[in-house]
Amino acid sequence: MSSTVPHRSADPAGSAGSASSTAPHRTDLPRYDRRAASQVLARLAEPGLFGAPQSPVGHRDIEFVSATVRSEPDSHLTTSQRLYLERFMRPCRPEQVTTATHRLTWTDSDGIPNTGHYRADGLGPIVPIAAREAVLVLWHALEADTALAARIGGLDARSHAVLLGTTTDHEPMEILRVGVEAAARTLAQHALPARRTPYRSAAELARGLRDSGIFTAVATRWYWELQASTYRRGMIPVTLACRPDGSVRYTAETVATLRAMKDATIAEAHTVMRRATTVEGLSVAEAIDRYHEDLDLISRQYALLPPGTRPSCLAAMPHQLEGRHYTLLPLVVDRFVDTFCAVLDRCRITEGRIDPATLSDAPIDAEDRIFHVPDMSCQHCVRTITATLESMGVPVTEIDLASKRVVAEFRSPRNRARVFDVLRDGGYNPVSAPPPAAAAENAI
Repeated sequence: MSSTVPHRSADPAGSAGSASSTAPHRTDLPRYDRRAASQVLARLAEPGLFGAPQSPVGHRDIEFVSATVRSEPDSHLTTSQRLYLERFMRPCRPEQVTTATHRLTWTDSDGIPNTGHYRADGLGPIVPIAAREAVLVLWHALEADTALAARIGGLDARSHAVLLGTTTDHEPMEILRVGVEAAARTLAQHALPARRTPYRSAAELARGLRDSGIFTAVATRWYWELQASTYRRGMIPVTLACRPDGSVRYTAETVATLRAMKDATIAEAHTVMRRATTVEGLSVAEAIDRYHEDLDLISRQYALLPPGTRPSCLAAMPHQLEGRHYTLLPLVVDRFVDTFCAVLDRCRITEGRIDPATLSDAPIDAEDRIFHVPDMSCQHCVRTITATLESMGVPVTEIDLASKRVVAEFRSPRNRARVFDVLRDGGYNPVSAPPPAAAAENAI
């Protein structure tokens, strides 16, 4: 679940430079409290999520385009992967990272452009494609859940304040959608080292990872930015060890490395926040605003975390609700895996071909000025993508975060291809304007 600290108009923790210690107590002011935010989500979900189970029917025909991932000479890492590893993944070493051999693009059955990665010696492109279709099924189920909508509508001001002060997405429905998508990313990423596991099909992999506790391991041992950035770049910093019972686990070295990366991220976030609030005398809200870029790059979710606290995904926290033990994460994982397996056999995928004419120097058509960046997720991404294009002499005439749509003045198809390569080196995966939505004979 997303848990990055957002911009705030008030200091939620009463830190140095804040007036909250003298102001009257307000229950509707944003406040940072991970356990309270987790409990709000748990109480919303505990009566049930996604509605009644749905039986999948029909098929979905999806065409994808695949391209080989080009690594640097004498390395299995691309330039983007190497730079991210060196800057943000210390002490992880290159040999601890498994990388994709191919990048794929496709349009899902909702008409949304997507990008993903796979290994040619693994389970292939079906895993990211079917995972995305499973996400859509569960998103639509959430949207159709009138009981959940009623519970969300009944939240009090204190609950909204906690979500506003602790999470990025603020709105419960968006937080739940992000959680479902995170489960899909976990599955797609762990398909990269699947050849070293006993799982020989996509369904076996999904069930095996669930039964082995890997989804929980990602929620508790990883941190949000690590998953998002390594997913975009087609890499995963883990090694899986097989057990006699057919399950898998992270090796001891993987666990130690993940912890070291997480500790380094927390320490760096604390350093930025401590300098801003003590040396510079800023309030927390002012510090987050002034050091947005620094905190964004090193995972802002830990900037307000109390020292010595071991953070984990909000959905992974256990609660006692009406005398019963409840954790949201297993519910989301179970439903995602079951939906993925049901969707899997009903996705008919075919590989298309890239038209060589798209790499010519001929003048570009108006419609070719439009492209999409599926992993553009915040205003920082908007600024980064705009700056990248303009530094290459390509003016950006329109960029829309909601639709992931960008309009730019490319000089030629070849110029466009070069820009796309540079964006990919930066961890983004641009795709052409989407073709018609994937055919769905029947809704799943």
